[in-house]
Parts: sequence; structure tokens; C-alpha cells
Amino acid sequence: MREILSAAQSIAGEVVADRRAIHAHPELAYRERETAAFVEARLGKLGIEFRGGVGETGVIGLVRGGRPGHTVLLRADMDALPITEESDATYTSQNSGVMHACGHDGHTAMLLGAARILQERRAQFAGVVKLMFQPAEEGGAGAVKMINDGLLDDPPVNAAFAIHVNHETPTGTMIARGGPLMAGANSFTIAVTGRGGHASRPQHAIDPVVVASQIVVALQTLVSREVEPGVPAVITLGALQAGTAFNVIPDRAKIMGTIRTYDDGVMERLEARIEALAKGVASALRAEAEVEIHMHYPPTINNEAMAELAGGAIRGLGINVVQGSPIMAAEDFSFVLQRVPGAMLGLGVRKPGWAQAKPVHTAQFDLDEDALPLGAAAYAAMALEFLSS
Repeated sequence: MREILSAAQSIAGEVVADRRAIHAHPELAYRERETAAFVEARLGKLGIEFRGGVGETGVIGLVRGGRPGHTVLLRADMDALPITEESDATYTSQNSGVMHACGHDGHTAMLLGAARILQERRAQFAGVVKLMFQPAEEGGAGAVKMINDGLLDDPPVNAAFAIHVNHETPTGTMIARGGPLMAGANSFTIAVTGRGGHASRPQHAIDPVVVASQIVVALQTLVSREVEPGVPAVITLGALQAGTAFNVIPDRAKIMGTIRTYDDGVMERLEARIEALAKGVASALRAEAEVEIHMHYPPTINNEAMAELAGGAIRGLGINVVQGSPIMAAEDFSFVLQRVPGAMLGLGVRKPGWAQAKPVHTAQFDLDEDALPLGAAAYAAMALEFLSS
């Protein structure tokens, strides 16, 4: 496996250049046309067969080994976030209000690097490596659309691996753990309808701001009073929107939030209770409330055997592997892991000289580009280890 790491380090400049090119031109979910075209051009140059337009803007590549065998899937996501970047880097985002703030540019560049390593060694392994370049991970469930478009078929996938950057873990270390890795998550909207009026005459109105505020407070009791102590669960309300003027009671208010938990049963119960509570509070205050669930990602559960296999392959590269702890973020690679045994690994991207980490989903996010060849090597090593086993 050390030879794989040497190969990745020899193309580090190319992997970094690809990451910077993608970083400078970020695209939101299901708009990754330029990124997909970039991926297709790279695959075509390497002589790797591919299919575009999978799940709208996804790309599937196939690296076929010299002999028949199993198929292993490697996944990278391509979408960016609606964040205005704050950076003085020469490759900062050129698309106003859009930024690669979650490392997906790095994931894509690393998988392209692994594709080159594997393609150059295809005569040495049996089976097929399926490359999954996915759109719309950030709430758009792009993995589901790719699955519905035949991602896991022709040839059928026997195992699947993914890598995600970890901004808190130092470069040179990767996280490999079996069992729960990331939480299941949803997003929901509560629309409160009252009756507007003049601020001086509240008795003639039904104030949706007050109703929404009462719902916000009441929702804080669901985890603390209705979820068993010791069971991880989070309800966060990220937005409360209402009104346009200080002296006008509006007709409507809107609450937006998310649930995070590792337990599907807890998720379902909390979804039901949020609807019942919101409607009950609104009714008691003469208003109406409607709840919509927009997104529901299952928890990301790594297969124990696949996590162990992946960790062993990465140790063989000479990279430090730690178990880490589950986190409450969510991932739609979970949909793949529901159907195929596999694992998602964490790649440390915190530069040793940084006094503080540069967190994902912030305007200041950044990663240590020295980690990119390590990720490319890890992708290739996990695939080769599975196929050889």
C-alpha cells in the first residue's frame, strides 16, 4: 500500500490544481453542470468510461480491472453552499454568494486522483471500481436520485466507501469507526397563520408572531421531556420569519428547523410530536399551523467489517487512524449504506500551524491541501483492499 501513497504524492500538484479549479467555480445543488463537465473531461482524458446526467447532474465512472470480480463504489459529492466566501486565496469563489464551504471540492479532486491511480493499475486487480460523483448532498438527497438512476446496478455494487473532510482533525490522521457515524436529519417548516392588523389594536388581530414564539418555546420540551435521557437527539430552530414593519401585526409567520438523531424511531416520534404540538399551541391561541417535512436523511451507519477493512487499508499507507466519535451532522451517503455494506471515513484537514480550526459551513472554511493526496491514496487503497479480499 505504500506504493499507492507514493503514487498519490507524485500527482499531488494535479489533485491540488483540480481542487482549486473546482473551488473557484462552486455550484449549488442540481446546478453542478460545470463541475460535472470538469469531471467528465478528466475521466475522458484518463480513458475511463463514464455516464453523465445521473440523478440530474451526477457522473458515474467505471474503472474495470484486468479480471472479473466484485464491484466497489467510491463516492465524492460536488455541490457547494449558499455562503459568501471570506478569503484572500487566489482561487476564492468567483460565483457570488456560493462557496465550497464543506470540502466537496476536495472530495471530488481526491476521487479524480484515485481514479488516475486505479486506472494506471487496472491490469493488477480483479473487479470494477465504480466512481460516484454526486450532486446535491446538501439537503437535496442527490444520492437517492443517483440510486434511482441505476447507480448500484450494472454492475451491481458489493461495497461502498466515502471520505469526508474533518476540520477538527489534523492532517495525517483519518477517522474510521464502525456503527453510527452521523445522525439522521430532517428539515421542516411550520407555517403559522393568524390575522393581521394594526399594532395598536391587537384585540382585533390574531398575532402569528406571538403564536410562533410560543411554539418555539414549547418545542424545547420535546427532547428534554420526551426523549429518553442518554439517547442523542437535537431539535434546532434556525429561522423565525414574520412581518415587515414595527407597527403592523402580520398575517403569517414561519419557523424553520431540523431534527438530528441516530435512531429512526426517535426521528419519527419527534416529527409526529412537532406537528401535534405546533397545531395544538396554534389552536389554543386561535391561529392555525401547518407542518411540512422537506428532507429526511437516515443516520449514517458504518458496517463494522467494512470500517475495519478500510481502516486497515489506510494504516497500510502509513496514515494514522483513530476511531473518533459520532457527530450530529448528517450525510446522504446514508442512503447508499442502507443498501450496500460500506463505510464513510473522516479525513483530517486541519493544518498543524493553524491556531484554530476553520469549520465547515462557515465563510472562513479552508482545508490543508497537504491532506488531498492522502485522501486520494485512501480512496484507492480502500478499493484495492476490498477487491483483493
